[in-house]
Amino acid sequence: MKPIRKAIFPVAGLGTRFLPATKAMPKEMLTVVDRPLIQHVVDEAREAGIEHLIFVTGRNKSVIEDHFDRQFELEVTLKERHKKSELKQLAEDTPGAGSTSFTRQQSPLGLGHAVWCARELVGNEPFAVLLPDVLVQNEPGCLAQMVEAYGKRKARANIIAVEEVPVDRVHMYGIVGVGKETRSEAGTDTGKALPITQMVEKPKREDAPSNLSITGRYILQPEIFDILANQQTGAGGEIQLTDAMITLSKTQPFYAVKFDGRSYDCGSKLGFLTANIAYALKRKDIAPELREELKALLG
Repeated sequence: MKPIRKAIFPVAGLGTRFLPATKAMPKEMLTVVDRPLIQHVVDEAREAGIEHLIFVTGRNKSVIEDHFDRQFELEVTLKERHKKSELKQLAEDTPGAGSTSFTRQQSPLGLGHAVWCARELVGNEPFAVLLPDVLVQNEPGCLAQMVEAYGKRKARANIIAVEEVPVDRVHMYGIVGVGKETRSEAGTDTGKALPITQMVEKPKREDAPSNLSITGRYILQPEIFDILANQQTGAGGEIQLTDAMITLSKTQPFYAVKFDGRSYDCGSKLGFLTANIAYALKRKDIAPELREELKALLG
């Protein structure tokens, strides 16, 4: 099978749930501790071996492109001030020349449409999709776990990250049903992947095949683009990626990876604040003082 070299980052959303903070600044540039959301997700992709980063942007998103470019004035200033650690960090965070691409989603037609907009940049090879609203805290990262599971498939396959959600909230998510995997499906090691038997977008509680929700990370085969090109609008009047995956699943296998780690929905205020605290508590430079501040705030 071809390796996973390319990843799509859909970053065209308006971020209306974070107004007025996102009136002039993309929601993807909101910081979790001292790194923008999109930087955290790009870090996860690069750890998993992604070589080409593809951003599907919209109007007023040029700052994302600037973020992943060099800023010579800043570098000169840091050199003059002998800020070696800061310079090293900038160098590590900046992708190499030619490893990023940016394309536009001119109309807000949904996640499926955003993925389709990257079709020419991806070409005829499997690729990953990472939603920047979702952070997964773990080492190794979520996508690295998925790539490992993908590498164990004998045939071309699609991989979706899933996690358990409370049963009374299944109507808020895309939900999958899973079966049992035989050793022959994965070769010598069954890994963590289970075959997906059903996919439903925001089902009623009584109709949900499980409580395993789709969690913003995908590895997909390029045939999805042909399906998306003719995909009818679904929930919310948008072109839904889940609907296209359901169609593709009729001809190609899909697997669910129940990843290690905790996810944070940074598209919600509570999830974003929780992620800031969780990531800060992993930082040796600020965690001790933060714990004391939290104790004081909580009385």
